[in-house]
Amino acid sequence: MTKRQVHLGAHFPGVNATTIWTRPESGSQIDPASFAHLARTAERGFMDLMFLAEGLRLREHAGEIHDLDVVGRPDTLVQLAQVARQTSHIGLVATLSTTFNEPAEFARQLATLDALSNGRAAWNLVTSHGAFFGANFRRGGFLADDDRYARAESFTDAVFALWDAAGTGEEVRVSDEFFDIAARPTVPPTPQGRPVVMQAGVSPEGREIAARYADAIFSPFAAGPAAEDFAADMRRRLTAHGRADDALKILPGTGFALGDTHEEALEQAERDRWDQVSPATAVRQIETIWGRRFEGFDAEGALPPIGDVVEGVELSAGRAKVHTDNRAQAAELIERAEAGGLSARAVVIATTTRRSPLVGTASEVAQIIDESVQERRSDGFMIIPSITPTGLDRFVDEVVPELQNRGSYRTEWTGHTLRENLGSTGA
Repeated sequence: MTKRQVHLGAHFPGVNATTIWTRPESGSQIDPASFAHLARTAERGFMDLMFLAEGLRLREHAGEIHDLDVVGRPDTLVQLAQVARQTSHIGLVATLSTTFNEPAEFARQLATLDALSNGRAAWNLVTSHGAFFGANFRRGGFLADDDRYARAESFTDAVFALWDAAGTGEEVRVSDEFFDIAARPTVPPTPQGRPVVMQAGVSPEGREIAARYADAIFSPFAAGPAAEDFAADMRRRLTAHGRADDALKILPGTGFALGDTHEEALEQAERDRWDQVSPATAVRQIETIWGRRFEGFDAEGALPPIGDVVEGVELSAGRAKVHTDNRAQAAELIERAEAGGLSARAVVIATTTRRSPLVGTASEVAQIIDESVQERRSDGFMIIPSITPTGLDRFVDEVVPELQNRGSYRTEWTGHTLRENLGSTGA
């Protein structure tokens, strides 16, 4: 029986707790050479794509730039155009918002990147929440959550119509509560017909948009029952939209830790988790939950008492929120710290850093990836290295050959475009 083929992507993160900036080998996150190195490494490893996260505004904590954000990061589309010149096969994924873009100009920009890259452009379809991001734009942050997703659907329909009309001379008209457009495409048909579409949200609304429009979805569920449930849910949604249940590639995002032995890899993974959450980062997280600043707080000591929680205060701006009941979250952290004898920093590490399933020798990691794909928990993984830009090198040098030996990973490029290499026929 023919084995299901593994698909891999390389993630160049933005604001995050994954990248370890303090190690000597850590390089620049704004130098164009860093983006080029990661892309060329991924291409050498026959990875489908390079994924760029993006933010519309520098995130803040208590009115100051968040300590994990990147100041001076280049514009995504311009950066990917530069990477396209230095590569020949790797897909180029830009994270771009439907909330603060306009369909006609957007369709033109993505079609141009697709032409420049000979069919390797992709769009990670996201919406943007809140007035914080909206402050950078004339409209501000007026869209309610339901309207954000309704606008995303109207936006995407318009963009698809413009891509489909390229080269025909036909005018595309859209008139609804969000847009009043009469536009003709200004660039030729793209090499892929349409650039590949990805989606990275896991809310019910985000899953619906992915099932309707996307060729791939970036999920946080890398292993276990959560991964199985997510995959089954997406297959149900695809079928409901009249699409084949394998029309969408599921690519969970995860870090990894490799060692010459399993024990060495476990030790490396633990070092990574501690280095990813510095004392300063731990304090910022505690301040976010407690809703107040703690000057001179010792992250290696105990958590503040529950009585110090100030409710209704939002210290952090621009980062996705997964918990809104600060007092309950603080109580949960205190209970966990007391039960395990954990310091403030240790309990933050335990609750904010996910343990990757990809920990072990190269052979063990390849087996985990292969089994996930063969058992349909995923179609592969979005690999997130902890060091920029060289952190992917060892994975490509050691894990990729193991996957190839298993017969579940390409040994040469089989397509000319990203869509062909993903095996996607489009929405």
